Amino acid sequence: MSERDVPIRVLVAKPGLDGHDRGAKVVVKALRDAGMEVIYTGLHQNVDQIVATAIQEDVDVIGLSILNGVHIPISKKLLKKLKEKGVEDKTIIVGGLIPTEEDFEKLKEIGIDGVFPTSTPFDTIVAFIKEKVG
Repeated sequence: MSERDVPIRVLVAKPGLDGHDRGAKVVVKALRDAGMEVIYTGLHQNVDQIVATAIQEDVDVIGLSILNGVHIPISKKLLKKLKEKGVEDKTIIVGGLIPTEEDFEKLKEIGIDGVFPTSTPFDTIVAFIKEKVG
């Protein structure tokens, strides 16, 4: 793996009505501490807003933080919107409350690159992003 000339750019988004963002903010800090540029969208973002921000900020990675059980439908909607916009070159990761192994597999089947349930060590997330993007 070669070093990039520019930092990896990551968008972290909290889609839907999920109102808990402490974990997302801690992940943002860990990614920044690892040398990445991170754009955090804040709470209650819809898919159109997330995609528009990803395009505007020219990010390498889109990370969804989801704790309210809508990880599969939101991920499907995000991937569909990215395809509609011709933006399929992003690494997409989902973190948060992913309750079952079946959900892990379903997310990967639909095109999510990485799945990181709550309590995933930050080093694991950082290493995955650097391997996929860097």
